[in-house]
Amino acid sequence: MSMTAKTRRLGYISDHETKVDLLRNEAIAETVIKIIMNGDDRPMTIGVHGYWGAGKSSVLEMIAAKLPDQGDGTLVIRYNGWQFQGFEDAKIALIEGIVHDLIENRSLMTKAGEQVRNILKRIDWLKVAKRTGGLAFNLVTGMPSPDQISDIVSFVGSKIGSPSDLLTKENAEAVADEAKEYWKEKGESPSVPAEIRAFRAAFSDLMKAAEVTRLVVLVDDLDRCLPETAIETLEAIRLFVMLPKTAFVIGADENMIKYAVTKHFPNLPEGEVAAEYPRAYLEKLIQIPFRIPAMGDAETRTYLTLLVVGALVGEESPGFLALLKVATNYMSKPWEQKSVSETDVKTALGAVYDEEIKRSVIMVSRIAPVLASGTNGNPRHVKRFVNALNLRLQVAEARGFGDAIDQAVLAKIMLAEQFLPEAMFTQVAREAGTAADGCSPSLAALEKEVLGQGIASDEDGVDPKVAANVSADVLQWAADTKIRRWTEVLPSLAEVPLKPYLFVINDVKNHTTSAALLDPHLLEIVSKLTGGSFAARSASKDLKELGPGDAIKVFDELRMRLLALPDLTKKPDLIDGIAAFVETLPAFETKYLDLLDELPTSKLAGWVVGGHDKAVRSPTGQSRLAAIVQKWSQSSNPKLKGFAVASSKIKRDR
Repeated sequence: MSMTAKTRRLGYISDHETKVDLLRNEAIAETVIKIIMNGDDRPMTIGVHGYWGAGKSSVLEMIAAKLPDQGDGTLVIRYNGWQFQGFEDAKIALIEGIVHDLIENRSLMTKAGEQVRNILKRIDWLKVAKRTGGLAFNLVTGMPSPDQISDIVSFVGSKIGSPSDLLTKENAEAVADEAKEYWKEKGESPSVPAEIRAFRAAFSDLMKAAEVTRLVVLVDDLDRCLPETAIETLEAIRLFVMLPKTAFVIGADENMIKYAVTKHFPNLPEGEVAAEYPRAYLEKLIQIPFRIPAMGDAETRTYLTLLVVGALVGEESPGFLALLKVATNYMSKPWEQKSVSETDVKTALGAVYDEEIKRSVIMVSRIAPVLASGTNGNPRHVKRFVNALNLRLQVAEARGFGDAIDQAVLAKIMLAEQFLPEAMFTQVAREAGTAADGCSPSLAALEKEVLGQGIASDEDGVDPKVAANVSADVLQWAADTKIRRWTEVLPSLAEVPLKPYLFVINDVKNHTTSAALLDPHLLEIVSKLTGGSFAARSASKDLKELGPGDAIKVFDELRMRLLALPDLTKKPDLIDGIAAFVETLPAFETKYLDLLDELPTSKLAGWVVGGHDKAVRSPTGQSRLAAIVQKWSQSSNPKLKGFAVASSKIKRDR
């Protein structure tokens, strides 16, 4: 994408639940509504299950948007369990939240005033009973806790006046006695089972008085809660408010709820019972489960195309709505594996279709297979990838990178960054970051291997020594299905200078070489240190005159150059320069050891085991060097292992 083009810009794609169905999940919402409205008077619990980011909240949003149109007397309440995370009692938080939502309907205050007061009293009592255990005092102090005092005041004060100055044992006991007298006079007793029955009756009376013929509670984000909160919320549904004509729709990852069950019941016997109980417990609480399926390759491409086009032209535009109809038709028959194409987009948008949209749609078609695999068909992860891509494009534009950044190239690099093995991406980035042309020999060899042309050779204009050194890694990468699929994605990157892109993505990790940041004097020092042992010695005077910041720049440059070398089976001249650097500046001993520990053992040979005495002189450093050699002695690389074993034995025998 030309960064200077003055065309429409892809905007941020919201990660919140949506009423626009891009995943054909509206079918789930409509089915849930039919079950609720066509069912008998018995209460029901319906589970909308799916992994994190699958679209559970969007399904609940669709249900909430459609249910009020089903007829008079149906009341829909939203309850987010995560918002009440941290409250002491999730059971009370749930029932209080539901009751308060009922009360917020203005008509209820005139139709059911007495019932409202009655049920609020029941909630107050439950708070007191929960905190005080029937007003039992703390065994150590003989007084209620501050929380107990607060709840006692809340309940008793509303019935017998507002007692003051409760911070003494005598006054607290007096308030408790008054509370007990109140219960005695009213014929009530602090019995939790009895109060639960009374609460259910009061709740039923409130529903009738308010002329609510059907109550639907949508419970969201339960799988974000701590295990105890999740279980208490589910139990509260069964315990308090499962009354005739009530339905609870619970959006949660069932695996997370099963995990919560195992944490809630830690003493389950081992074996089959421990594995079976969470499933049975969940089935007892949730009668009707719906599971949101993961997206496949075709569905990911369609979803990604809709996201991008919707962000460019607007989800309310006629062209997008026409495209959504086409996509809905395809998603209604997922077994046909058809996805929205460039032609579909062009036809739906008509005159609105332009080069910017065309480039974006082509980019989507290329990256969709790898993105589907990398995200496991997770809609939220797909959105985040698109937003990250867009953000980096905008930052690149703001930094004036101009035409150096192409959208399709950046998208492919980000796919590798996020979904391919880190070691592979790091090696490619190091090679590109240190090469004069910004290209990676390993990446070029990988593309040749995957595309059926074999490992690069001198006939292709590539140094045969370099080709031989990268071939082992490339053959291993080419055997990885994910890497092969990524390599096949267009455009090809073998001849693309990647340095500008490495700067764009360095918000996560800096893969770029520091050479471009060095002034001529520092580059001259680096040149000496990379010219062999004799030249490295001549740099000693220059090194001593360096300030701390410049010394770090020089060492980092040396480190990057060493790590980027494709061949470490023979001792490189560069290692003598790094050792001479540390010999002159001993403060870098730890960084030197870090570098040795970072070297890829599969590429090393016996030379690396010795020659560190002048650079590593402190007792602590020598101890760590011995540990690194010991690690090398356990390597599967025979060229390294034998020398490391012998060196460790010699040190033990001394």
